[in-house]
Amino acid sequence: MMILLPVMLYLWPVSNAINERISKPNIVLFMADDLGIGDLGCYGNTTSRTPNIDKLSKEGATLTQHIAAAPLCTPSRASFLTGRYSVRSGMASLHKVGVFLFSASSGGLPMEEITFAKLLQQRGYSTALIGKWHLGINCNSSDDFCHHPLNHGFDYFYGVPVNNLRDCKPGHGSVFGAGLKMHTRAALQSMGIALISLAVLNYIGLIRVPRRVLGYFFLIAAVIVGVLLLFFYNFRNLNCFLMRNHSIIQQPWNYENLTQRFTEEAKRFIGRNTNAPFLLFVAYTQVHTALYASQAFRGKSKHGLYGDALEEMDWSVGQILHALDQWHLREQTLVYFTSDHGAHVEEISANGEVQGGYNGIYKGGKSTSWEGGIRVPGLLRWPGVFKPSTHIDEPTSNMDIFPTIVKLAGASLPSKSIWKAFFFTPNFSPEDSNGCHDDHVCFCYGKSVTYHDPPLLFDLSKDPEEKNPLTPETESHFHEIIQVIQQAVSNHSKSLVVVPNQLSLENMLWKPWLQPCCSSFLQFCYCDHESRENKKLPEA
Repeated sequence: MMILLPVMLYLWPVSNAINERISKPNIVLFMADDLGIGDLGCYGNTTSRTPNIDKLSKEGATLTQHIAAAPLCTPSRASFLTGRYSVRSGMASLHKVGVFLFSASSGGLPMEEITFAKLLQQRGYSTALIGKWHLGINCNSSDDFCHHPLNHGFDYFYGVPVNNLRDCKPGHGSVFGAGLKMHTRAALQSMGIALISLAVLNYIGLIRVPRRVLGYFFLIAAVIVGVLLLFFYNFRNLNCFLMRNHSIIQQPWNYENLTQRFTEEAKRFIGRNTNAPFLLFVAYTQVHTALYASQAFRGKSKHGLYGDALEEMDWSVGQILHALDQWHLREQTLVYFTSDHGAHVEEISANGEVQGGYNGIYKGGKSTSWEGGIRVPGLLRWPGVFKPSTHIDEPTSNMDIFPTIVKLAGASLPSKSIWKAFFFTPNFSPEDSNGCHDDHVCFCYGKSVTYHDPPLLFDLSKDPEEKNPLTPETESHFHEIIQVIQQAVSNHSKSLVVVPNQLSLENMLWKPWLQPCCSSFLQFCYCDHESRENKKLPEA
């Protein structure tokens, strides 16, 4: 747990002189997946080519102290959409696994949560989500869509409801491999010890074990192992599918031209809504693994497949911004670009290629609350409101987008120290590394963390790399600062209301009756309506 002070309510004061013509601006939100703040040219990278994203910085405002609400996909996106910490909506995990892994899980963003899409929809906006959702689908049946984007304020959805994982792309490995090996080995060892113990006790006459019991034991074990193997063998078909609104149109999805398809869908949505205000949320699946890039971008970057995917995403941003210009909507559109959290520094392919992003000078990465896990890009463009090449150094959060686009008003804070306290930190492995490479990702749970009493305290305005924890000797107000933070933690904890945990193990388990399927289980849910609908796309 970390506390960051201060937090701005609004990103930037909107001029009172904005006339009626743009009092309800169009909103275009771009969110990358697993993008490191150090991957972009406008944040100091000199080897990645991101001219379209960098142009947003030149034409608008760059947030230099911008953080994600959480260092993992599911809780970060829940907070982004609702403007509330994910623990308040039950979207913060209390165990090792902190995101949804299966399409047939029953957890998700609760229906009573109010997203900015809902509020803008009520104010006459047309709303669309193109790309990644990752906040659940169904509750009690495979077609109740209680957690679906269309139930949370979006009029239109085209994208992937769960997540892009290595298991979704043949030949790119599995996120379950290490865990399955570890737990399978432990299970086999336990079974072996149990059987040997039974055999010894039976031999010396302390107990009698009928052969039928042993037969049932082996049969049940074989069935369980068989079901697990079958499920993970067909993981791609069951979980990696593309939807348009409530319909599955490709199961599993085809990576070929996927980003181009997202781009075309975004451009078509803009074209359909040129005469009324709209909210367009483009949530890319890039640059999360499994990495992919269209033929026009493969092998063109200096950073392997990761760089290719990054440059294709930048191209897509440029295409969508160009569509705004074509329809003469630039002056009345607020554009925002960010990432859901920091780069996944432990991502390395089987052949040794680095497939995670770059967090610049910042420590740690995805799944940690070190700056590398939560410091993200924040770019804003709205001609006539944001001056070109503006830098905003006050601390901001991507949760601040919620009040900003709803009210289009706010105030900047005076320059001051930015205190950050850690009550526990993940145990990096190896110890001198910048991540949890032995486990592939850091687990902020149990023996995987070190607790700190008093908390570790940093002043990010002077130590953004989080290298030098403050002490009473180096900070004269150390005890006063800690006392204020601890009181804030206490007040925050008292304000929490117990809500159902959407990421409980029960909710995250795969449930056959919730499995979205566009064909049948006999066909392992395979279909490809999308290829027939999109036989030819414009060249990149």
